Amino acid sequence: MSEEFFVVPEQQHNRLIEAAYRHRGYSQSEAQMAAKFSGYASWHGIRTHNAIKALHLDHLFGSGAGGCKPNVAIEKIPGKFPAAEVWNANRKLGQAVAYEAMDRCIELADKYGVGMVSVDNAFHYLWGGGYVMDAAKKGYIAYTNCTAALAEVVPFQGSKATLGTNPHSWGFPTAEAIGFPIVIDWATSVLAMGRVQQFVREGKPLPPDAAVDKNGKPTTVATEAVALLPFGAHKGYGLSLIDEIVAAFIGGSLPTLRSRWAKDEEKHTPCFFFQAIHPDAISSGAFALGRNRTQNIKAVIDDILSDGNAKCLLPGQLEADAAKRCEKNGGLLFSLAELKALNEIAVECGEAPWDLAAFKKAA
Repeated sequence: MSEEFFVVPEQQHNRLIEAAYRHRGYSQSEAQMAAKFSGYASWHGIRTHNAIKALHLDHLFGSGAGGCKPNVAIEKIPGKFPAAEVWNANRKLGQAVAYEAMDRCIELADKYGVGMVSVDNAFHYLWGGGYVMDAAKKGYIAYTNCTAALAEVVPFQGSKATLGTNPHSWGFPTAEAIGFPIVIDWATSVLAMGRVQQFVREGKPLPPDAAVDKNGKPTTVATEAVALLPFGAHKGYGLSLIDEIVAAFIGGSLPTLRSRWAKDEEKHTPCFFFQAIHPDAISSGAFALGRNRTQNIKAVIDDILSDGNAKCLLPGQLEADAAKRCEKNGGLLFSLAELKALNEIAVECGEAPWDLAAFKKAA
């Protein structure tokens, strides 16, 4: 039996989320970016990194804990490489920093073919796929990784969580070829902690070999999960380690201290890395049989999905389907449990709770 969803107008949702961030001391522009991002995530069916997750993170590790600093300025550190910039975010809201950083990468890519922005002293930006998807829709190949807010993943063959979920996100401008951008976006754990929290809300079990309990033993009970396992054993471990090493080059410090704020000489913040590539910068132009770039991309994908592979999903297809469903229903889709969580946010920031009976059921 499929889960029941209800339709919330996007503007109504965004007004509430903006009010919640303003209530916590963020500037209007920061609150608008946070609301825009939350709406974008929900529009594409990303329930693990929606507004509920974003505000929960902010409460635990951000403005509620003195970690994220509302209404601060980004410091752009002078450097010698024109296509690469390094920023000190000064603990500014991650979503606002990420939007600005990816936009800057695109500007640099237009000029140099490729643009890179590395960010130190950041606060977690949530769904990395949203930023690369946005860039891909504008015509760019885009990539981002980050070190997650907490060390909650156990290394391969280990027993203690010392890595972040550390996502990698790629976006490709394939909409002309297949109708939507390919977005390859994954946490390096079997699942994200946001998924665990979703399963707690929905009362569902976890998949096997995805999480461990307080004794380090595998569990499928969502409420007992205290740490996560890397996907693909040593492979997921290696991909997670990449983010930690990149962050160490940028200026990040010990993973086990992230978001554990203290008045000491250590650094407790995540790091971000962004890259945008102009497709012309990597093209030989020598496509077989006189195909243009779009035709060549489609030919490659059609070949991959040929014969017995026609039912295979492409990365980004579920998000594209979710967006179509939202468009068809005329708003964002939330479960009853999520609507109740959003009403708790409304009460917190002094807004009138929503009349849940007023929302129509999604088709």
